Amino acid sequence: MTKPAPTIEPDRIPAGWTVKLGDSPVIGTAIHSGTDVGSCRSSMCLADPDRRREEDPFTERFIADFPSRIIVHRSRFQVDLNRAREAAIYLSPEQSWGLKVWRDLPSVDIVAESHSFHDAYYGELKRVLTDIEKRYGRFVLVDVHSYNHRRDGPGSMPTSQNSAPDINIGTSSMDRERWAPIVDAFIDALRSRRLNGQAIDIRENVSFQGKGEQTRFVHANFPNTGCAIAVEFKKIFMDEWSGEPDWATIEQLRAALASTVPALEAALRGME
Repeated sequence: MTKPAPTIEPDRIPAGWTVKLGDSPVIGTAIHSGTDVGSCRSSMCLADPDRRREEDPFTERFIADFPSRIIVHRSRFQVDLNRAREAAIYLSPEQSWGLKVWRDLPSVDIVAESHSFHDAYYGELKRVLTDIEKRYGRFVLVDVHSYNHRRDGPGSMPTSQNSAPDINIGTSSMDRERWAPIVDAFIDALRSRRLNGQAIDIRENVSFQGKGEQTRFVHANFPNTGCAIAVEFKKIFMDEWSGEPDWATIEQLRAALASTVPALEAALRGME
């Protein structure tokens, strides 16, 4: 991989997201960590605790050690960047875990602004990834999310471990055979870590299959050079009902994810 001088600025903060660019072909993203709904709040009927329960808090912390990263500050409840443009605004409870988001259907102005945000983000993402592709030849995007496992209430039984691994790796939108050296290196690096002294349950395409818009976009636009891995952390690092974080677990998971960066860089070099 050649490494000419960077052609894009190291810090870029358009409205709604932050981009940090370092010297690596590996980039982490936390596109659902944001809580900002701005002026849309008065048009929403969904209570803040219910909204935040379905956001992905602390995922920006998980990628804090990645040399390059993108963190989105806008809430998915205004516009969900991991859904296609036409489905990115939750207009009915069926689109949002049975939750009614809007008092009435969002105004034309809200829809237009939300679609513009979706367009702008993917325009920026393509620009950033194109530059990384030019510098390194290939790249890996680690698309970090989290998911709930006590949906019936704070005192409810958690979802069975059989169908809810601690970390779910989603790969269905990629050419899995082509990118096997990358994905396998990623999983192996995570499995080498321990969480509170125990092995981490890491499985592929169990609770989620990696069918989100961001991974689809990467594989559609960079079919031969871009590998996007969707990573879902079960919310064992927090109380998903109160929002209270378990910082010790968060820091262990952060360190585990950070350990994948050199493994991914080495796997990319091995594909040359």
